[in-house]
Amino acid sequence: MATKISQTLQALSRELRHEPTSKHVRALLNGVPVLDSRRAVVLWEPRRVVPCYAVPMDGVVGILSPAKPPAPSGVQPPVLHPGIPFSRHSTPGEPFDVSAGGQTAPGAAFRLEDPDLEGYVAFDPGAFDWLEEDDRVQSHPRDPFHRVDILHSSRHVKVTAGGVLLAESTTPVVLFETQLQERIYLPRSDVNWDALTPTDSITLSPYKGTASYWRLKDGPEADVAWSYQAPLMPATEIATMVCFYDNLVDVTEL
Repeated sequence: MATKISQTLQALSRELRHEPTSKHVRALLNGVPVLDSRRAVVLWEPRRVVPCYAVPMDGVVGILSPAKPPAPSGVQPPVLHPGIPFSRHSTPGEPFDVSAGGQTAPGAAFRLEDPDLEGYVAFDPGAFDWLEEDDRVQSHPRDPFHRVDILHSSRHVKVTAGGVLLAESTTPVVLFETQLQERIYLPRSDVNWDALTPTDSITLSPYKGTASYWRLKDGPEADVAWSYQAPLMPATEIATMVCFYDNLVDVTEL
């Protein structure tokens, strides 16, 4: 019987998963090193979508001290997703505070009890500044099984909201990203900027870079479009191009 790979990967999400990397991985707490290793693994706790790094104890250069246990809530832990903090763990282990240079990141490390990862300590992606070799990492480690494909297209795409034309293009690019829906990016010159206003929203992607956002000038406060002004290397084709949320505005292909 044929196997659909995405279903198999989804089934594996309920397990503790790891993948070794040969990258030189470092983490800094306000400029002071807390780990330095060439034997890191990319780690996913059960039910987590976003990975973190775990390194053996000989790669930890900061000070680890037992963290205070979280106060019991009396409810079952939720299904984990990118918005759940690092401190909510779904596998056995011991949490630690991480200190370096007179500063402390509370609960930012977690020593794993799994026998295959004995001696490894996982670290909170959001608590530190990260380097892979000498390049900065944004948001969280890159998933080695995740890819971004960007293809030029001749689709005729029209974007409207409440009868107002927001954009129309016959030269978009289509971004295909593992386990995410395709996204259509339109040239800036094909966007009706009179209908949009910038917001203060910013999001980070380890694959695409830093995104800035716009909302409708005469509409709700919700962000409806975004752009990567200076995307990371795998996504340079979408530099300055604009993408719209198709659940908030009408995106049609003619």
